[in-house]
Amino acid sequence: MIAARIPGLTPVRAAIDGVDDGMVLLLAARARLARLAGRLKSQAGARGRDPGREREVRERAAALAAWVGVAPEVASGVVALAIGEACRAQALAADLDQGQAATAGLMMAATMHAQTDTPLPAGNPLLRLVPPPRRFAPLLRAVPPSLRKRVIERAMAQALAQPLAEGALDFMAGRRLGIEVSDLGIGWVVELQVARLVVVDEPAEATVRGTATDLLLLAGRREDADTLFFQRRLVLTGDTELGLTARNVLDRLPWEQVPLALRIAINRGARFADAARAAYHAPA
Repeated sequence: MIAARIPGLTPVRAAIDGVDDGMVLLLAARARLARLAGRLKSQAGARGRDPGREREVRERAAALAAWVGVAPEVASGVVALAIGEACRAQALAADLDQGQAATAGLMMAATMHAQTDTPLPAGNPLLRLVPPPRRFAPLLRAVPPSLRKRVIERAMAQALAQPLAEGALDFMAGRRLGIEVSDLGIGWVVELQVARLVVVDEPAEATVRGTATDLLLLAGRREDADTLFFQRRLVLTGDTELGLTARNVLDRLPWEQVPLALRIAINRGARFADAARAAYHAPA
């Protein structure tokens, strides 16, 4: 076999298989949500295609694809397949009416305070189908560390491009700050090197630890850091001064400087994850 003759190919292929399995599982979950959406619409007397919703889904997928370095047409093709599956699941023309209008939740404050838009209802039966983040931990750990490193460095470069250019993060030069996602079992240590934040294989001087949902809420500015630390949902260990300095600097960064597609992705992801967590823990 080819893999036996090429060093390192077998684990890479195993990781690809894990990602493929994850995509299939997500498509299956999406199909179940589409069937439930069809039932809800049928009960409300609403049937048929929603071209506006389809357009929003495609545009959002294309924007995210462009940001993460995937060809937009590839993302559109995947979305088209998902629309077709939703059509088959609902036995009618493609209609992905599974969420709110695209304008909902796009206005975000430029401070670290929590957002005030209407939360998703925790009792929503759709949200109860969403598994907790820890279920995805094995799939994420199967992704090669080098690939995770590239994704994280690219995300930091995109999100913090202007603060880095202005020298707002110069205090991180030669300092190592760790971030641990407790329920996913992953983490990384970042250091500022030549005006660029990079992931390093060195022990952290200070570490911020929290669940995927709480870290998303912090990144999306839907919860303020003081609240999360006070409630022990985020924990700071190691060099407290370094951790607090990083937190205070990031707290003052203008949110509007973050690329729009990334702001939308973080904000919606945080809102959805928070509602899904509440639904998962709500009494049946």
